[in-house]
Amino acid sequence: MRNDIIFFEAFAEESVELRRLLPESFSAGFTEKTIQEYPSTPQAPARLISIRTQSKLPLSWAGSMTGLLTRSTGYEHVCAYRRHIRQPQFPCGYLPLYGARAVAEQAALLWMALGRKLLQQTRQFATFQRDGLTGCECEHKTLLVVGVGHIGGEVVRIGRGLGMRVLGVDLVKPAVDVELVDVEHGLAQADVIVCCMSLTPLNHGYFNPARWQQTRPGALFVNVARGEHAPAADLLAALAAGRLGGVALDVFEHEPDLGVALRRGAPAGRALGELARRPEVILTPHNAFNTQEAVVRKAEQSVRQIEHYLRHGCFLWPVPEDHTALGLSRMLDAEDRRFIREENGSRGEDVDGTTEVKEGSRGHSPAQPQPKQSE
Repeated sequence: MRNDIIFFEAFAEESVELRRLLPESFSAGFTEKTIQEYPSTPQAPARLISIRTQSKLPLSWAGSMTGLLTRSTGYEHVCAYRRHIRQPQFPCGYLPLYGARAVAEQAALLWMALGRKLLQQTRQFATFQRDGLTGCECEHKTLLVVGVGHIGGEVVRIGRGLGMRVLGVDLVKPAVDVELVDVEHGLAQADVIVCCMSLTPLNHGYFNPARWQQTRPGALFVNVARGEHAPAADLLAALAAGRLGGVALDVFEHEPDLGVALRRGAPAGRALGELARRPEVILTPHNAFNTQEAVVRKAEQSVRQIEHYLRHGCFLWPVPEDHTALGLSRMLDAEDRRFIREENGSRGEDVDGTTEVKEGSRGHSPAQPQPKQSE
């Protein structure tokens, strides 16, 4: 008999929370594997399938599963699957509310680690030498947040708390109070650049060689959004040319293939491998969301999504057909808004439905990108 749901890409701590919260009557399977690492089946192994961002869904499963839940804030991979199966209204849900603070704190952790040369410090402990370890403080530096949605808004708050001047790039006026600028003007002023925008067909390769030429020399770049925004080869060239002084990545191009390859002991691609060997580069395994608090919220909201789907035949937080999601605010009802206020109440924030809509993915694409140099 098929399970009611199978959770793919479920790491140990997440599985514990999900098992704790799921109703006993509910039949669920759990695996840490992606779908492509799982034994191949012509039909979906459960009527509901839950993934994160690294699974590749077989086209043949579309006719044997009734719904798809991505346990992630971004949902461009789900939109791509809908396009491939030519079913733009296939029931899909996502989790817009659980991880913004966790991801924003990881972004701050990364830019401060770059600024204080933390990797070099740890390597030089063995000789207790301090030559070449002089770093920089955050206060009075300029932080540019590209994509000021839910995660970007949290990055703005953290940057302000560190005494930084904060600028934002976004298509729409964000809920958080921040000075919006054109990306060209922002890059020319920024000491630290954080990418928080959602991935759309329009912003692949957004940070390209032309953009890096506009950047203040020596700036630090942190990407907690999607790897496709900033190709590794372009980052490597920008570091070599001194346009960037440091790079920290929690997300990567072609991540589904990369994750499987690295778990099997295969090397990363040439550009990413070279980045990994540089002392001014920090790479983390798409782990920015992973705090104790966020894992609990993630499990609670996953179960809430599942229960709502079983009860009503639709998800509480559905992936919109229009990937830009700019008009999604109209889909949030009073109950959603109450839940959002409760989620943010510990910090005394007043977040309305409109805010949450644009926070539903990792920020907005700030502008249509310039064409890649190779195109």
